[in-house]
Order: sequence, then C-alpha cells, then structure tokens
Amino acid sequence: MLKGDHAVAFSPDGKVLASASDRMVKLWDASTGAVRQTLKGHWSSVRAVAFSPDSKVLASASSDKTVKLWDASTGAVRQTLKGHWSSVRAVPFSPDSKVLASASSDKTVNLWDAGTRAVPQTFKGYLKGIRAKIFSPDSKVLTSASEDRTVKLWDAGMGAVRQTLKGHSDLVRAVAFSPDGKVLASASNDSTVKLWDASTDTVRQTLKGHWGSVHAVAFSPDGKVLASISRDTVKLWDASTGSARKTLKGHLERVNAVAFSPDSKVLASISEDRTVKLWDASTGAVRQTLEGHSDFVRAVAFSPDGKVLASASSDGIVKLWDAGTGAARQTLKGNPFVAGAGATAFSPDGKVLASISGYRTVKLWDASTGAVRQTLEGHSDSVTAMAFSPDGKVLASASDDKTVKLWDAGMGAVRQTLEVDAAVQNLSFSNDGMFLETDRGMLRTTSLSSSENLLQQNLSYEIFVKEQWVTRGKEIALWLPSEYQPVCIASHGGVVALGQESGRLIILEFCCEGTLGMAT
Repeated sequence: MLKGDHAVAFSPDGKVLASASDRMVKLWDASTGAVRQTLKGHWSSVRAVAFSPDSKVLASASSDKTVKLWDASTGAVRQTLKGHWSSVRAVPFSPDSKVLASASSDKTVNLWDAGTRAVPQTFKGYLKGIRAKIFSPDSKVLTSASEDRTVKLWDAGMGAVRQTLKGHSDLVRAVAFSPDGKVLASASNDSTVKLWDASTDTVRQTLKGHWGSVHAVAFSPDGKVLASISRDTVKLWDASTGSARKTLKGHLERVNAVAFSPDSKVLASISEDRTVKLWDASTGAVRQTLEGHSDFVRAVAFSPDGKVLASASSDGIVKLWDAGTGAARQTLKGNPFVAGAGATAFSPDGKVLASISGYRTVKLWDASTGAVRQTLEGHSDSVTAMAFSPDGKVLASASDDKTVKLWDAGMGAVRQTLEVDAAVQNLSFSNDGMFLETDRGMLRTTSLSSSENLLQQNLSYEIFVKEQWVTRGKEIALWLPSEYQPVCIASHGGVVALGQESGRLIILEFCCEGTLGMAT
C-alpha cells in the first residue's frame, strides 16, 4: 500500500496515517486501511509530512521549496508557505500547535506562525542540509539535526546555538545501558562500539576490532563486561577500560543474541547454525555446545539461579538445558512460532517458564515436568517480550499491538492492559515491582505484591518514547518528526538514547526540574 513513499506519519490520535509519495499525500484510515483523502498541489516530490499535536492540521514539505498546511478532515489547503530557496526536508509542529518549523537544504530553519503565515525567525549556520528538528516541551528551544552529522540546540527566540556530541559514521544498530545506568553502549554499521558517559554525554571509549556491522551489545549483570556481536563472532570487552578481553569464534552462521548468566560467569550465544554455545566469560573457552533444534535459535534465557537455560527456536520448540552439564532437561512443544530476544522468561523461583507461542499468545510451562500451566490469549499482534514480577505473581507481556498486558500468573487472567502506543522490544520489572523498565522508557504501576487488581487511575508513565512522541508522566515532552525516528532505543531513568539511521546517537536527559539536556 505504501510502496515507494518518502515519508509516513500517524496523527497523534492514531486515527489517520499520512503517506507522502511523489507530488501527492494520501490520508488513510488507520483502522480500515481505506483512503480518506488524496492531497494534490505540490509540483515536486513531497519529502516529509507531520500532523499538528491536535491532529487538525497536516503539514507537507516538498522539493518545490514550499510547505503546505492542509485541513486533516476535509483535505483542503489552508496555507502555502514560501520562503526557502531549496528543498524542504522536515516540518515539526511545536507542542502547542502554534508554531511550525521548516528545515531546508538551503541550510536554514524557518519558524512560521501556523495561523498567520508570518516568519518570526530564520536560523542559519549549517554546512549541509538540515534533516530533522524537535521542539522542547515549552516550545522555547528548537533542536535540529543535519547531514553534517551534528545536532544543534537553538534558542527559538534569540537564535543562540549549543554544540553537542558527534557520533558514529554509519547506522546505529543497537544501544544498551550498563546496569547502573552510568554508561551507554552503542553498536553501529561502522564496525565500532562506542561507550558514552550517560551523565556528561561524552565518549569514553571507541571499541574497534569487528570486521563488519555490529548488530547487538549486552552488559554482564555485574557491569564489568560488554559483549558485542558481529556476524558469527562475539567479542568481550572490559566495560571500564574498553580493552578487548576475548574474541569468541565457533558458530558457523550468524549469531542472533547473547545472554549472561546471573553471576556473570557464563555467556550463552545462539545462532542460525541451530546451536547454543556456553562460554566461560573469563577465559573465552567453550563450555558446552547444545544441539537439538532443527531451525534458527532465536532467543535464550537463564533461570534466576543460573542452573537452567531455555532456548527458543523457529522450529516452534523451547528446550530446557542443564546449564552445567549441557544435558537436555525438557522439550516444550506446541509453539507454532517462537522468535525474538524476549521469547522466554523464567519466574523468579525458576519453577515456571513463559514462552511466546503462535505469535499472539504466551504459554506458561511447569519447568520441572514440561506441562502447560496456562495459555494466555488477548494480544492482537505478535508478542515481543515478557517478564515476571519479583514475586512471580504477575507476568508482563509486550506486543506489536502497542500494548503491554499484565497477567495473573496463577489464574491466567488479564489484570491490566497498558495502551503504550509503541512496540516494546524489551522489558523487565524493577526490584520493588513498582516499574516496568522497557527499551522505550519506564512504565509506572501500582504495587504488584498484593493480589488486588491494579487500578487504572493509579497508572502513569515516566519518560517513555512512543511512535512520534517522548512523554514525561502523562504529558507530552517532545515530538519526533518522521525523519527523526530512531532505529533503536535504550532508556534508563531520565536518560533516553536514540540510535539514528544516519549514524547519530542522540542522548536526551530529563532533569527532575523538567529541563532537557541533549547530545549526539
């Protein structure tokens, strides 16, 4: 349906999808897929589209050097904004919908009064074309990213610039925080891993040694070791000094993921060669090679005591292994499809294993007997990640249907459905059970230690990245235009890292006073 489109954007209320292709924009009904409107008027390619926060206006940016404002309901043109001398590449609205920013290849940013067409401010200063911009929550600061791989913070009133960090030279594939949240690791197609000081936004180390794209990174639970994956190779690094510890070779095909044991002594790696390997995290020696799957191994997890390892495969089977001897304990069948880093999760006592089954469902298994305890149904799209609460009474599941569900692990009933408007790929409970920590930010819950149902009125969000929004509490903090969307996200407390396709790594830090710091 959207083949060949230059840009797509959902309206903030999620009811309409706008797609830009060639010289026109199409508005689609997001629920039925039917075309609502076809907007014609640009005489060159439309490069970007953006809805106003109230969903009433759509802005389109074009290579014809203009911006058009459309009535999102009727499709009528409200305004045609002229003033740039080259292609317009991005058009975000301010959070209050009153100001529109347009960024152009002519190296300028124009701020427009969305009602009067006046140009209150023109910012200049980039060597190459500007690609994307973000407003601060109070609309006083504008952040712009450019093809010269820099990000500038502009005072929307005075035009003052704050310089920020430079990042990778190619696409950022993965990011991960250290357990204490002080260090951020980023993996890139430029064959390097960078370690960033999450508080000062400076690069601590640039780790070189991979010969191809680095597609995954993971810290050991004690925070001392970083594992990075490239093709069929895993490298172990000293997380403090950045020095290379070991290079782990032995898989015959691509390595999909790794997992450290709870005591950080063992690293498990899973591969498209259908095997699981257990490595001594200190010496790099192979302890065990676990064979038995008939297709790609997609996910792996240690039990809380580190004695049992679960592996999930595209063959629809979950296997439980003795992590010490490598012997197969159980083969759990009945999973038409199992994939993804979060496809398995043990309960805190190690007695129950949760696995993704049949895309939209989750099965709870007795880890001793292999019998199915519960089948959890309710998601309308693929389940991406799962986690048990500290007391083991609640299971959280995230799905591509943009919800997180909290289940009673004993009864199998849904306690709560959290509408997060984003596809969460990783999640875990905080030690006190009060928060769900996800790759997109933190979700606050009521206490999960009691058997009482959760109350919707007590639910609120902390820092969280939705499709096009960064929210704080229940309030919108930042709007992310379509050209500014990250390919990977990591979050810890008030710090959010966004990996960009261009190779930039953008770090947003939200202070307790509500202020925002940003670096790349």
